[in-house]
Amino acid sequence: MRLPLIPHPTTAAVHGLTLEVEARRAGGVLSLEYSLGGPVETVLWPEPAGRVHTDELWRTTCFEAFARTAGGYVEYNLSPSGAWAAYGFDGYREGMRNLAVPALFIVTRTAPGRFVLTTDVELPEDATGAVGLTAVIERLDGSILYWALTHPSPEPDFHHRDSLAAEV
Repeated sequence: MRLPLIPHPTTAAVHGLTLEVEARRAGGVLSLEYSLGGPVETVLWPEPAGRVHTDELWRTTCFEAFARTAGGYVEYNLSPSGAWAAYGFDGYREGMRNLAVPALFIVTRTAPGRFVLTTDVELPEDATGAVGLTAVIERLDGSILYWALTHPSPEPDFHHRDSLAAEV
């Protein structure tokens, strides 16, 4: 299923960027392919870091996925650097903890006017509900774009329950 992401209306102008995600779920694995199009040379790309768990990846260019679980939700942060993070939450921004998952393998490809990031994430067994697909894109000028399937809040808030809007 290919889904377009839209920038939050309160963030900087997109200046020709587009973002969509191909998402597929097979059993407990969510396969994701984020495709950023347009003037990708204006994006601030993090330095390569390898397959290492790293907190606060969302502070710069980072792709994210959220999934509902029986007791709350999970969040995956996917950096173009190769770094990643996975967290579980008991409720809205409550009970945050690291998820014990194998190191994520993130693959990136670039071409003129195109950046693609792909990965597979192992979902918890109780992650059977809707997913939220999001991204933080920082530009070289320091402006930040917050992209999601939908923006139910006046301010960017990927943790908002209604942001988990795709049945994949």
